[in-house]
Parts: sequence; structure tokens; C-alpha cells
Amino acid sequence: MKKILMICAVVFGFALTASVACAQDSQKAEFKFNEEKHDFGKVPQGTPVTTVFTFTNIGQEPLILTDVRPTCGCTIADYTKTPVKSNDSGFIKITYNAAYAAPFTKTIVVTSNSKTPVKNLIIVGEVVAKPVATGSK
Repeated sequence: MKKILMICAVVFGFALTASVACAQDSQKAEFKFNEEKHDFGKVPQGTPVTTVFTFTNIGQEPLILTDVRPTCGCTIADYTKTPVKSNDSGFIKITYNAAYAAPFTKTIVVTSNSKTPVKNLIIVGEVVAKPVATGSK
């Protein structure tokens, strides 16, 4: 009988710990983006392009972006640097330098204190060569 009571107590303890952990997790900050992938379409070579990913903090705790890192040097990121309160919005502004004519897919790695601590945003498109200027006579 003592063993059964001990087993029940241990199981109850684990269940209680799991429910407390779930309750704490539900309080964490969380992103809701307007989009997580942006297609620039065809972009003229030599013309930088910019998009803004906006997000809302749908969690209870303030959302803090600790790092926004593009995966290549051809992409620059700017972002909300202050904590984003519950139900408030923030931004991640991405500028791609369309220097070389070719299709592109770039990933931006967003690190934060949210339930999903690492989030990937993606930009895609195709840089098209500028038409060669012909001399007029």
C-alpha cells in the first residue's frame, strides 16, 4: 500500500510540475508576423530593395529581440530594439543589395525571448540585369 501511495505521489508531483511549466510557457512572449516570407519578384540590378516584416507580441510578457542576423553580407537588418509589450507591434526592416543578376533566397535569423526563441524570415526574388544601353546616332 505504501508503494502505491508513493507512486501516486510521484506521478502527481510530475503532473503538477508539468502544469506549472505549461502555465509559465503560456505567459511567454510570442510573435505573430504579417508574413514570414517575402517575394520581391524581379528586381533591377543595382537597385537595393527593402521590406518590413511587422509582428505583434501575442504573449503576456514583453518580447525582446536579442539579435536579427542576415545570413549574408548583401542584406542589412534594422529592428525594434525596445521591449514590445503584449498586443503591441514591432518591426524588422530588411534591405537587400541587388548587385548581381541572379535569383536569390536569403534567410534572416531572429533570436528573442519568445516561446519560439529562434525564428527564420526569408526573402526571395530575382535580380535581373539592366538592359545594355545602346548609343544613338
